[in-house]
Amino acid sequence: MDFTPSEEQAAAQGLAARIFGDLSTHERLTAAGTGTDAELWKELCAAGLPAAVEDVGLLGLVLILEEQGRTTAQVPLAATCVYGLLAVAAHGAPEQRERLLPGLRDGTAVATGAFPARGGVHIAEDGALYGTVPWVPWLRDATHVLVADAERGLWIVRTGEPDVTAVPVETTAPWSAGRLVLDGVRGERLGNGQPGAYADVLATARTAFAGLQAGVCAGSLARAVHHTVTREQFGRPLSTNQGVLLRAADAHMDTEAIRVTAYEAAWRHDERRACEAQALTAAWWASEAGKRVVHAGQHLHGGTGADLDHPVHRHFLWGRQLDAYLGCGGEVLEELGLLLARGSQEGAS
Repeated sequence: MDFTPSEEQAAAQGLAARIFGDLSTHERLTAAGTGTDAELWKELCAAGLPAAVEDVGLLGLVLILEEQGRTTAQVPLAATCVYGLLAVAAHGAPEQRERLLPGLRDGTAVATGAFPARGGVHIAEDGALYGTVPWVPWLRDATHVLVADAERGLWIVRTGEPDVTAVPVETTAPWSAGRLVLDGVRGERLGNGQPGAYADVLATARTAFAGLQAGVCAGSLARAVHHTVTREQFGRPLSTNQGVLLRAADAHMDTEAIRVTAYEAAWRHDERRACEAQALTAAWWASEAGKRVVHAGQHLHGGTGADLDHPVHRHFLWGRQLDAYLGCGGEVLEELGLLLARGSQEGAS
């Protein structure tokens, strides 16, 4: 395994770091409230970052999303790339790729996904889709939703259809989320309904959002380090206290674990190797370790961490949202155990 970024991946990460660092400031995030920073999204698309994901692969996307997570930038980058660009490029029919990819590349189309499949969407005998998905991230911005039905078939649904309703929902993280209600809409099947498409998209999503969580945790830890180095108590910096050092060190190791497992899953995906177990591993670390890191980041800020207007609180909210998205730690661990057990039985037979 070699996680060293290619020249193209490093350039994309560097460009993302510059744009997010310059534009996703505390003041802009405060002004955006719970909505999307439309100007930042335009800037990212003008720079060609969403389009670059097809070239830099999932590992490149993970690197880009790390930079988004560091600043908790409110743009639908992960959702559009995972449920739109990568899903259509990998599993869409040639006509779908030709029709849908240009808009997803330049940002005029925004995609999200009703994932994972929890049995909320069903197909009627006439082929129409019915059901409700309690919340979908970035739904209020989306032009297209990748819907997974109860049988794990994948459908592309346009949010502008009369039989599609998006009801605004507020979550802990400001992700412009909404409740998706399908009342007999005629969805467009992604590709030819080939088996394995759902599992691939879900593994891709778990890997990408684990990369986003790595960035959120890195940003939280960086803020905690700055606070404890500059804040003095009894005439010396807080960072000189052994308890503070140990807590920060544990958070650093947890953040690195999230990062390296996300890198491995992404690398295997790009190399077209089996990566479902690695994606579940990354998701487990993103959930369990991510929760610990953002709690530590807030705790190390002391009373300041309780201020809802302080930037570190935003990292806390994102980290807690990501720790349950696509499956909390216990759910993911159960899936991983069943997958490994199934593999052992197949190997024995």
